[in-house]
Amino acid sequence: MAEQVREYLEEGLVNIIGGCCGTTPEHIAAYQQLIKIGKLRTPVSKDADQGTLHLSGLEHLDIKSDSLFVNIGERCNVAGSRIFLRLINEKKYEEALNIARKQVEDGAQVIDINMDDAMLDARQEMTTFLNYIASEPEISKVPIMIDSSKWEVIEVGLKCVQGKCIVNSISLKEGEEDFIRKAKKIRAYGAASVVMAFDEKGQADSFERRTEICSRAYRLLTEKAGFPASDIIFDPNVLAIATGIEEHNNYGIDFIETVKWIKANLPFARISGGISNLSFSFRGNDVVREAIHSVFLYYAIRAGLDMGIVNAGMLQIYEEIPEELLEYVEDVVLNRRPDATERLVDYAEKIKMSASESVSAAKKVDEWRTRELQGRLEYALIKGISDFLEEDLQEALAQYDTALDIIEKPLMSGMNIVGDLFGEGKMFLPQVVKTARTMKKAVAILQPYIEAEKVPGQRSSAGKFLIATVKGDVHDIGKNIVAVVLGCNNYEVIDLGVMVPTEKIIKTAIEEKVDLLGLSGLITPSLEEMCVVAAEMEKAGLTIPLLIGGATTSKIHTAVKISPNYTGPVVYVKDASVNTHIVSQLMNPKTIGSFTSEVANEYQQLREKQKLQASLLTLEEARQRKPGLF
Repeated sequence: MAEQVREYLEEGLVNIIGGCCGTTPEHIAAYQQLIKIGKLRTPVSKDADQGTLHLSGLEHLDIKSDSLFVNIGERCNVAGSRIFLRLINEKKYEEALNIARKQVEDGAQVIDINMDDAMLDARQEMTTFLNYIASEPEISKVPIMIDSSKWEVIEVGLKCVQGKCIVNSISLKEGEEDFIRKAKKIRAYGAASVVMAFDEKGQADSFERRTEICSRAYRLLTEKAGFPASDIIFDPNVLAIATGIEEHNNYGIDFIETVKWIKANLPFARISGGISNLSFSFRGNDVVREAIHSVFLYYAIRAGLDMGIVNAGMLQIYEEIPEELLEYVEDVVLNRRPDATERLVDYAEKIKMSASESVSAAKKVDEWRTRELQGRLEYALIKGISDFLEEDLQEALAQYDTALDIIEKPLMSGMNIVGDLFGEGKMFLPQVVKTARTMKKAVAILQPYIEAEKVPGQRSSAGKFLIATVKGDVHDIGKNIVAVVLGCNNYEVIDLGVMVPTEKIIKTAIEEKVDLLGLSGLITPSLEEMCVVAAEMEKAGLTIPLLIGGATTSKIHTAVKISPNYTGPVVYVKDASVNTHIVSQLMNPKTIGSFTSEVANEYQQLREKQKLQASLLTLEEARQRKPGLF
């Protein structure tokens, strides 16, 4: 045995040598002779190793300044994969492992694990799944990224993972003291960490805000938390582009410029991002989404992006993207022209059609004008065509009793169709925004007639809507789109912004005498905060409808967790496109009763079903079902 160990000593690879099971004092004595001829391993000097991010599963992964882009597998995320969520819900962990295994096979060098779902025990599921991964060498060979918006979930994950992992994430949203405390804890566990570009004011969405927050976080981590600069991974927020909202057009290029700035000003820090967020507007069209991701990565990696959370098996090769599509996508990603979004939307529709559908669509451009009035108005809204609104609305004024009837019937019918199409992935977000703007123009045309028909004391707006992102959450993109769509539909919107305390929400609702209240949130703790808001609304004696929305919200969570806290109407809203339809029913005295009763009955059934699924046998019943003895 001593002879087998000799070459390790001769090559200077050994720091310490000893025995294990099967060795005896004679083995250790033989080592003594080897030590005399061996040379101690000399660690790499800090200067030579400075700037290298060391990660490991069963195998190590070193990320240096000249390393290639690191793919972080995104599919083991209950918020991003319905299949993975279903498997975890059904406790089919072996099948869930296949998703992780496939990502490694497809080229993922790190695996992101996220169990943040309101109906799951995230701590237990994170522990269980990480333990399963630990027994699968082909998966556990790569480093793990523990992804959660709950600190307690991150901490249980850190206790399970072997090797050096990544925490995703910490931020300054709760202030410097909390930030430094968590950073020191992560350092004690020996992990690296993603740092999100959030602070007490909210999410950074511009170049200036991104660089300001990253610079501050870097200084606090390196100077006060004792965190190695090479273990810092900044996520400067990849946000959705091509939404149809002008302010969003520069999000892609701002991110790329931020990457360049970090590389130039924050030595040895790494940069990551959730790439799929960028193309959210085109969900349902994988060809366009994959092209957007590939183009964005092409420019971001050249700017210095080190890693990204991506589906490694669904990326196009930049050079193989069709020339026409490449031009349209680059125009959007790099914000090269004001009509870039519209051009890409048109192209996206075109490539989804078959040759026969394309011919049929071309004919419809002309023939839709021959339809009856309601069909023309619906088509104009769906397509966002405002050229004939004056003409068609004048005809409608002669057919309908009031101008408000036109809004509530043919126009809202068109908006409802838009909501259905968007929900099915057959329309893209920029098209929905375009539809909302067409609706706004229609309402503006009808406004003088509405005013003339209005009875004394009737208000000019369709209703007063209060909206806020709950405390602890800084996400507001979806909320802002809701505000735009409702504003375009003649609702007076009071937007309180992000991280809004419950007291402020309740106080504003009472003082402003609002008709409806909408709560938004993206991260899982926001769902718990929504329960708190609902309970406080009940204490305050409010009875106004409460609308629940956001990426992590769901109908089942709204029914089981939020609704029982409030006796007023509680309604889950899937996305911005269906908001107007729901709000209009809540604001209409003729429909609010039947609508809220239908929702309440549906939620009661969901609660009973959930209770049935969660019920346990009594001890006596369990004993009666014991296996028989053979």
